[in-house]
Amino acid sequence: MISAQELIERITASAPFNDCVVIVTDSTQANLRWANSTLTTNGVIANRSVTVIAFIEMDGGMAAGSVTRTDVELHEIEAVIKEAGEAARSAGKAEDFAPLATNLSRGPWNDQHHPTGPEAFSAIAPDLGQMFAASVKDGIELFGYAEHTHKTTWLGSKGGLRLRFDQPAGRVEMTGKSHQRSRSTWHGVATRDFKDVSIPKVDEQIRKRLEWQAKKIALPAGRYDTLFPSGSISDLVTYMLWTASGRDAHEGRSPFSKPGGGTRIGEKFSNQSSHLFSDPSYKGLESIDFTVAGASSEFTSVFDNGQKVGKTEWISGGNLKNLVTTRASSAMTSLPHAPMGDNLILSVDGGSGSFDDLAKSMERGLLITTLWYIRMVDPQTLLLTGLTRDGIYLVEGGEVQGAVNNFRWNDSPLNILNNIVKAGATEITQPREWADYVDRVAMPPMIIKDFNMSTVSEAN
Repeated sequence: MISAQELIERITASAPFNDCVVIVTDSTQANLRWANSTLTTNGVIANRSVTVIAFIEMDGGMAAGSVTRTDVELHEIEAVIKEAGEAARSAGKAEDFAPLATNLSRGPWNDQHHPTGPEAFSAIAPDLGQMFAASVKDGIELFGYAEHTHKTTWLGSKGGLRLRFDQPAGRVEMTGKSHQRSRSTWHGVATRDFKDVSIPKVDEQIRKRLEWQAKKIALPAGRYDTLFPSGSISDLVTYMLWTASGRDAHEGRSPFSKPGGGTRIGEKFSNQSSHLFSDPSYKGLESIDFTVAGASSEFTSVFDNGQKVGKTEWISGGNLKNLVTTRASSAMTSLPHAPMGDNLILSVDGGSGSFDDLAKSMERGLLITTLWYIRMVDPQTLLLTGLTRDGIYLVEGGEVQGAVNNFRWNDSPLNILNNIVKAGATEITQPREWADYVDRVAMPPMIIKDFNMSTVSEAN
């Protein structure tokens, strides 16, 4: 396979355009998968993605068009350049034009991709084997997987961009079932290299929650003070950021639009002094610090490729501070340029303690394990719906009393941030619903007042 660097050099040298951006991503993923407490598969997958973006002056402006392939061989270069040019000409003058970055370099450009492999799991494999053996003895069935991905992104251009970033990410997801599968729970851990993953702690959580399910309690639908783990908070808050386009808000098409026109920048969105931000230098969640965009949307622009990404505060002290903008939508809306960023962190001033600590502080309420099947109900209010899954429990006097029936819920992340009873310490966490899309988040566990469990669900 031709190296990413040579491919970029050949394409940009041959492209007969005003400028040409080439994005090459090489990734390798190692995985272990198990079912019924037995390892079923393992292996390594290698992928390459190549995007070629043509920029052509036309009609007094600049057109842009892109083509993405799983790989491009030497003999295919001419064809993919031609296709990108045709895409640009057919698209016409771009409304998101902004001057392209040129002559920038960052990262070890000439290094090859550093592939991951089975050795990534050396720190956890012995403990996994012991956990499997003990679960079989105790009548617990374990299902799940461990994955480690290493992704290298090169961004080069005819105009002299030579940018590179390496991103490792890993996770363990474990589902435990017992008593003829009448009980089920889940636990997930996010990591970069598995050195900080404790399988005995995963085992402890699985067993404790299966024991909690020995007693069943029927509860009606209604509004309950609800304790959310940090992973579920991330599933909800991430969805909020995915709707926080500055242009959409400016044009009156989002929950961040002000009635009568404009945006809600500056308004209070949390009853606590909360801080929601993206920061590529955040310890443990280091992420790509320049824009990489294969296509334009409300959130990204191909004209922003190579632009520096720094820390952006979305909510500061509980007030909305920024919405996601490209340079073009920033100029259109008079909002600051605020690129999306590749991680997301939420903290609450004074927040301390763990999920278990928060449970001990509850007088009465529900404790959930995960949220599932999250979908939009009303884009204007960011009303979401979904189900509880793999264990929901009644807490009274700081003690878990037993497992309750599942619910369908209807509520908004905006209500959640405005109904914080108590927040724990911010921690790097593993989402469940959006695990395939989001792998760099840190959130606190939180008790939320009057969360709307709208109907009882028959799902187990």
